[in-house]
Amino acid sequence: MNSKRKMWFTILGLALGVLVGIYIQPSISGDSPYEQFRKFEQVFNQIQKSYVDNVDSPKLIEAAITGMLEELDPHSVYIPAEQQKRVEEDFRGSFEGIGVEFDVVRDTITIVTAINGGPSEALGILAGDKILKIDGNNAVGMKREDVPKKLRGTKGTHVVVTIFRPGSREVKDYDIVRDKIPLYTVDAAFVDEDGTAYLAINRFAEPTYDEFMANMDRLSRQGMKRLVLDLRGNPGGYMERAVRIVDEFISGGKEIVYTKSSRSEEREDYMSEDGQRYEKLPLIVLLNQGSASASEIVSGAIQDLDRGLVVGETSFGKGLVQKQYPLTDGSAFRLTVARYYTPSGRLIQRPYDKGKEAYYRGAEQDEQEGDNIEHTHDVPDSTKPVYKTSNGRKVLGGGGITPDYVVKFDTLQMTTRDIIRKNIIWDFTEKYINDHGQELRKKYGEDFQRFRKEFQITDEMFSQMLEMAKKKEVDVKQNEVSTDAFDLKTRLKSRIARGLWGNNAFYQIALEDDKQYQKAKTLFPEAMKISRLTSR
Repeated sequence: MNSKRKMWFTILGLALGVLVGIYIQPSISGDSPYEQFRKFEQVFNQIQKSYVDNVDSPKLIEAAITGMLEELDPHSVYIPAEQQKRVEEDFRGSFEGIGVEFDVVRDTITIVTAINGGPSEALGILAGDKILKIDGNNAVGMKREDVPKKLRGTKGTHVVVTIFRPGSREVKDYDIVRDKIPLYTVDAAFVDEDGTAYLAINRFAEPTYDEFMANMDRLSRQGMKRLVLDLRGNPGGYMERAVRIVDEFISGGKEIVYTKSSRSEEREDYMSEDGQRYEKLPLIVLLNQGSASASEIVSGAIQDLDRGLVVGETSFGKGLVQKQYPLTDGSAFRLTVARYYTPSGRLIQRPYDKGKEAYYRGAEQDEQEGDNIEHTHDVPDSTKPVYKTSNGRKVLGGGGITPDYVVKFDTLQMTTRDIIRKNIIWDFTEKYINDHGQELRKKYGEDFQRFRKEFQITDEMFSQMLEMAKKKEVDVKQNEVSTDAFDLKTRLKSRIARGLWGNNAFYQIALEDDKQYQKAKTLFPEAMKISRLTSR
């Protein structure tokens, strides 16, 4: 009896083994993830066991993860733990420290600006001030990447910085209590004399929507009649923040963007809501080749829904959505999980099959300047499918958002490019503010508009700047300098203004020589026609 039971158990076990083998064999075959992981494990163990030198195992693992993600697409990436801290600060929109923007000029930490509302501003620290010591230790010669390690720290802790103020020849110790410092994503927001408002967003981070709304409320109180929204150089960020900003301009029940994954075929739609405040505000969006991702969600929706005009140059062309996954050691990785589509159904992702270097270098844009509202300038291209806006205008998918009005920046002369590249503008304006800052503050006080109208870059100042350039081995060609003289003088004046009054002052002067912005201001009648808005 016992032997019969043993026989049946043996037969049953063999049968189960066959069945299990049939079902699980594919999962452990050479093509299975499990088998491939074992292959990696074998190599890694053999390296640790037999390699000629000591092995940095964490470094090897990071290299393997990096290589694995690079095989997927240009935007699936590994983020080391140290870098991840900075990424979190950037997207969270704040850090804890003393609240200054700085640069290292001739081996010395130089304050570019004290951040509004931060502890340094409250103590009267000014642009141009130089940090000589930090907590009594010499700071001259400190590497730029080491400065934040000394100045940042937990909220409520103290740091003593010794500051030299060139204009007054003062050296003083400032006992600064670190605090939470905002990282602003709205670079500038102001209204000019005719009611045209300008608002520039540098990225879409956690606080961007709140910043945007606070600035829009202020602009409304200051008489805003129309808006130029500048997304040039904005690489993107949180999609949800971009969607909320678009919603402020769009009437309810309209598609702003949708996402879809080819694996799951699940589609997620993001719709506009009723009752937003700026649905009737005339709008123009500025783009260039540095505008990507969330910037293209905003501009793509505005264009597809015929809500306003897009002006400038064709954007980057990033139509992939990433999700970030944290790892146990503080590092993280971003994985592309979906594609996003504009309201007309456009996928604006540029091709990336020729490698990451070619992808980021991008294609040469052979765009014809001028009116492109019907997109008749676009060269017929079978790889770029045609879509229609809500009013029936043609737009193309693939390769970014093409503007409704193409405006290219003028090419700068080589002398000008060398002057900019070697920081001559910064060096000259820093010295000028050091020498004349107190005089300028006494003369103009808070009256920036008076400065804007009255102050001029004199021939003497311009010649001094060129002499400074020659000393830094810039080959100054007079004919090239004459061609770009207005641009160079505008750069000098705007930098001086920034040192005295901050970013809004800088932009108001810099935009006087901004071809794209100046053209955009003339196109509001066409933007209102596209949007079917009446004059206000």
